[in-house]
Amino acid sequence: SCGAAPPGESAATPAASRAENLAVQEMGRFAQPWAMAFLPGGQQALVSERAGKLMLWQNGAPPQPVGGVPTVDYGGQGGLGDVALSPGFAQDRTVYLSWVEAGEADTRGAVVGRARLITDAASPRLEGLEVIWRQAPQVTGRGHYSHRLAFSPDGQSLYIASGDRQKMTPAQDRSSDLGKIFRVPLANPAAREVVSLGHRNMLGLAHDAQGRLWALEHGPRGGDELNLVKPGGNYGWPLVSNGDHYDGRAIPRHATSADFVLPAISWMPVIAPGGMIFYSGALFPDWRGQAVIAGLGSQGLVRVRIEGETAREVARHPLGNRIRAIAQHPDGSIWVLEDGDDARLLRL
Repeated sequence: SCGAAPPGESAATPAASRAENLAVQEMGRFAQPWAMAFLPGGQQALVSERAGKLMLWQNGAPPQPVGGVPTVDYGGQGGLGDVALSPGFAQDRTVYLSWVEAGEADTRGAVVGRARLITDAASPRLEGLEVIWRQAPQVTGRGHYSHRLAFSPDGQSLYIASGDRQKMTPAQDRSSDLGKIFRVPLANPAAREVVSLGHRNMLGLAHDAQGRLWALEHGPRGGDELNLVKPGGNYGWPLVSNGDHYDGRAIPRHATSADFVLPAISWMPVIAPGGMIFYSGALFPDWRGQAVIAGLGSQGLVRVRIEGETAREVARHPLGNRIRAIAQHPDGSIWVLEDGDDARLLRL
């Protein structure tokens, strides 16, 4: 269900609490948020709400809806998804969005587009929306869109996570977009290419300090994975997994076949991840270079140290609620969005 978001609490009167050693400030509230991106300077941020609103958060003021957002197919796991600023945002003011659009005969699929953000008027808006990628084929159901976005370190390409849409077998079908990671050149989106296949539902996508791409995905019943994305790599779904089907049927493990890339780390029981970042700030020096994961099932943060091409969990920080999204503020603080109809934006 979709509830109306209450007025956001201004940054001037934050609610404060503590989670382990983390100081927590409430900075606003949103209705079913999915992602966020800070504008330069960190005094403003864009927050996507799954039912189809893009909100402009401003320090010390209530969030404002942004006009010009595309119509979304809202339901299940679908709606408005990721939001990311162009690598050249300071000059071009371009914002990239992912969302779900309806097709024919009760089908739907993920879409990625870009538009120019206008904030110099009374009402912020998007102008010149252009679709640059569509998931094909459109299929029935409302799950596993993924549609997570990450720019290449050189700022020339956009990586797009395309989930298996709960259809499983298309993840191994090279003629289908489902269960793949794509690279889309910003200058020529039609030249898109498949980077890897055999994925299930990726809700984290980020580059580490070395410029390597990592994907974080939900397993079935067990077997959430963090994967180092290798061009041409096959990650095995649904032929192998470190989890099993929901009805109890066993799935062969990754280690049983040399044809598939092994996860850098997997979780049993699951953490049910949201988004992730690689932390690079000064506020938490011991966290630098680590993957910091928003946990839905684990209801907090999960920290993972990268060790070559493998990874190891080093800490958990409970926050007492499902955490949907995570972002690093320019000042080095970490901001997270809770999941749900009355979700808090928290500064850590």
